Amino acid sequence: MSIVGSAIPAQRERPGASQWLSWLIVVALVYLLLAAVGAIGDGFKAATASNAKELFAFATNPLIGLVIGVVATALIQSSSTVTSIIVGMVAGGLPVSIAIPLIMGANIGTSLTSTIVSLGHVRSGEEFRRAFSAATVHDAFNIVAVAIILPLEMMFGVLEKSSALLAGFFVSDASVDMKSMNFMKMIISPAADLLNASVSWLPNKVWSGVALILIGVALILFVVTAIGKVLRKVMVGKARDIMHASVGRGPISGMGSGAIITVLVQSSSTTTALIVPLAGTGVFSLKQVYPFTLGTNVGTCITALLAATAISGPTAVLAMQIALVHLLFNLVGILLIYGLPFLRGLPPGIAIGLADLAQKSKLYVAAYILGVFFVLPLLLIGASQLF
Repeated sequence: MSIVGSAIPAQRERPGASQWLSWLIVVALVYLLLAAVGAIGDGFKAATASNAKELFAFATNPLIGLVIGVVATALIQSSSTVTSIIVGMVAGGLPVSIAIPLIMGANIGTSLTSTIVSLGHVRSGEEFRRAFSAATVHDAFNIVAVAIILPLEMMFGVLEKSSALLAGFFVSDASVDMKSMNFMKMIISPAADLLNASVSWLPNKVWSGVALILIGVALILFVVTAIGKVLRKVMVGKARDIMHASVGRGPISGMGSGAIITVLVQSSSTTTALIVPLAGTGVFSLKQVYPFTLGTNVGTCITALLAATAISGPTAVLAMQIALVHLLFNLVGILLIYGLPFLRGLPPGIAIGLADLAQKSKLYVAAYILGVFFVLPLLLIGASQLF
């Protein structure tokens, strides 16, 4: 009995120790993320010699910027990674006006994951129809949001102006000028010095800058993937509890739970992948899933906001501005599309129509995925060259 009795407390201690280790790993990964974003910013400054605008002149057409955001995120399958890279690019001199369509494209590209997850139900007709409609309602909302907001942004610059105003509250002139007192810079400085030293052997600043950009992008890809795995291990059980407790209690509760779970697992792709199978099996209806997916759009903005805190100096305000653009875009999309009754039913209507087609023939599924995420973007690039 004494052996058994002594074994039980040891077994109980292990989960606690494991959780503490997981959270320490998360802290270390966040630190790496901040260092990586800073490295991209420093790299762009060195590589472009403050001529980033000329380097990205091809993306001054908003449609091309949008397409780059869609395809990059669809390939990487992480809007958090793409938006963090964009924050670093803006810190390195990329104009905010060029970065805005990139951010919008990232929102569309990330919804490919849930569509792929729905294919797990392909053998059961009705189940697949429910899963596919739950997945594509996310796509439909993001596409409709871009179709409405991007033209308005091109005409009036509402997101750019409002984010600039808000960024001033988060990053004051004092914090930009008084670099020696920049707390975040002091924390990241050892990692930044190490990364800069690792490329110092290269022959000139341009090559050093390119190397820093590549290192920063590789680190962000690693960190976002790793942090997602660690947080899923620790938080997915809690995420499911939140989901079951709140999704069916109305749209506000659904949006809130979508945002909270996405912050907890640091991946909107993971969050939507959790709910699509539940929709397929009939646990949640499309009406309940719809506001939940809108919440995931808001929750995923936390990564870009966190990444922006890594930037110091004169571009700190611009880095925070583009991160706030991401948040404002999603909030404005919800207010316009879900808030206005005559637009609210548009994304679910599109999703139901697509699901009906997909149930009739799986060729429609292949055509939809290839068309929306790859063929249509290429056609947009071609069309943009005509104007």
